[in-house]
Amino acid sequence: MTWKSNFEKGKEVVLATSSKDNIPNANIVISLGFVDDKLLVADCQMNNTIKNLKENQNICVVGGYFRIKGKVEIYSSGKYFDLCVKDNSDYKVNNAILITINDIFDLDKITSVE
Repeated sequence: MTWKSNFEKGKEVVLATSSKDNIPNANIVISLGFVDDKLLVADCQMNNTIKNLKENQNICVVGGYFRIKGKVEIYSSGKYFDLCVKDNSDYKVNNAILITINDIFDLDKITSVE
């Protein structure tokens, strides 16, 4: 099992963000998996998360015993938004959050993953 299996489509992951004033926020969301080698999640009810990400594009995501850090792009239309809408028939999608992964850390072994 690779680190990616902890973030595949349908897995619960925790998104951690911080405002420009360093006020933290965290949410549990369902991953939409990897698209173009980036992690995709849908913003359906994440007002504080989106506010924080617009101020500070850095994000930390925990899935299983793996932590990834990266930068986000937020889309309110287009390819990534359409993928989120397709996979979220129960909720209104406000934005697609696309995460470029810069760092992967194995929390169980306390090591970076290459």
